[in-house]
Amino acid sequence: MEKIIIYQLLPRLFGNSTETCVPGGTIEQNGCGKFNDITPKALRAIRGLGATHVWYTGVIEHTTRTSYAGHGIPADHPATVKGEAGSPYAIKDYYDNDPDLAVNVEKRREEFKALVDRTHKAGLKVIMDFIPNHVARHYHSDNMPKGTYSFGEHDETDKFFAGHNNFYYLGDQSYGCNIDAKDCAEEEYSETPLRATGNDCFGSPSRNDWYDTVKLNYGIDYRTGNRQFSPVPNTWVKMLKILQYWASQGIDGFRCDMVEMTPVEFWGWAVPKIKEQFPGIVFIGEIYQPHIYRSFIKEGGFDYLYDKVGLYDTLRGVMNGQTSANNISYTLQSTADIRNHMLTFLENHDEQRIASDFFAAKAERALAALIVSATIDSQPFMLYAGQELGERGMDKEGYSGVDGRTTIFDYWSVDTLRRWKGNGDYTGESLTQEEKNLQAFYSHLLRLCNSEEALASGQYYGLQYANPHSDKYDSNHIFSYLRGTEDELLLIVTNFSDTANECEISIPEEAFAYFGATYSNKSQTVKELLSGNTMEVYLNPIDKVELTVPANNGMIIKIKR
Repeated sequence: MEKIIIYQLLPRLFGNSTETCVPGGTIEQNGCGKFNDITPKALRAIRGLGATHVWYTGVIEHTTRTSYAGHGIPADHPATVKGEAGSPYAIKDYYDNDPDLAVNVEKRREEFKALVDRTHKAGLKVIMDFIPNHVARHYHSDNMPKGTYSFGEHDETDKFFAGHNNFYYLGDQSYGCNIDAKDCAEEEYSETPLRATGNDCFGSPSRNDWYDTVKLNYGIDYRTGNRQFSPVPNTWVKMLKILQYWASQGIDGFRCDMVEMTPVEFWGWAVPKIKEQFPGIVFIGEIYQPHIYRSFIKEGGFDYLYDKVGLYDTLRGVMNGQTSANNISYTLQSTADIRNHMLTFLENHDEQRIASDFFAAKAERALAALIVSATIDSQPFMLYAGQELGERGMDKEGYSGVDGRTTIFDYWSVDTLRRWKGNGDYTGESLTQEEKNLQAFYSHLLRLCNSEEALASGQYYGLQYANPHSDKYDSNHIFSYLRGTEDELLLIVTNFSDTANECEISIPEEAFAYFGATYSNKSQTVKELLSGNTMEVYLNPIDKVELTVPANNGMIIKIKR
């Protein structure tokens, strides 16, 4: 069994080698990465980090201020675009690729398919976004398969809701130019009738709304609460065809955006159809409401869901001294029955960079959290391009501003990624020694996740309950657990403190019984997998394991069976 390790990247950023960018700059000023920039060498380097999958973010044609009118893709009204490049989540044509990412715009779909093929040849699988809840205000598909109709093409626009409508119509309400004065063109943007905005805004959107998007109708009348799923809503049929189209292009999985904003009944109808037609394809759901997790797994058919509200938030709280490491146990208990369905991460395009001033300020302070997030169970782990290099995300790119995140709205170049790329060989010669060390740690840990059977597919057993807070076990900063199979047993101890921590760890008899392991009163030579060092320890329910755990780091001790 292979543990899924997902490397998320935006082609727009990943391949951009422009050294000096202008905040809010155009594509001519700041440049843009291309599909072709993700070369076999780049993919081998990503594979070398331990990744098994690549999530290509922003590959579908979306709203933009850049004109490709000569190719039938005009620029969008500036009042309906976030930034110069536009949001990858405001889809303008679901059957087309983003022209910004193509060397030859007329061959953009062929260039993307070539990237998919290159990725597979590198031993990696391809994840791409599926954005079910909304589309761009200027949605228009010119690449639809024959017999397919565009969203809204046959809507009754005089009705707020109709079961066969794709959008919600708000009558004579005004959109106007109420976003920002600098976004106003000579002619203000208007939309008649106004359609509901993607974040369930049923009125004129403000700057804080998803004003560049229009919400899709999945058969729910938000004014009455009625749910009309029979006959099958038109939006369901169109979305199924979109999933089938991209799956047929060789995609291995979909990261589905904000699934909680669409009815689970749709997923329960669509996902089995896709999986039957394309066996092995995976569905990952972005979701933030724990009370509906099980519904989207059992009824919706999702393979994995974001573990943001649970493990991510808890680990961030422990790192920042806002909560005790003991709370990691409580968080894990809340999803114990679905643990292998929860995708873990410490960064993605929505979250602040670990090394930013808004989070930990230094990437090395997250290594203990990284160990937990990557090794807590056999569920997938995801990292965001540049995370392994300590990217700070403190640029003032334009629309994004200084917020500790790497922009998804602007044309920009990421310094750490650019220096890792170098002249295209991805040797990282221009990285600092600190960055090289960090990348080496990530690579070593993530490769262990699949080279060690206990990490790839073993069972989890928490040790926090057997080690109450004491002078010899600082449970506010130390978190420990076992991972094991019939053949391997690993003791994992992490230290969230800024100083090294001397601790003594009890392994109760029931833990040995849980894994069917025997024990002895004699000392045993064991190997610590992160450092490669060996040590002598006693491993039984009577003697405690004495360790000095490095600051903001951890130890993975391999125990002989």
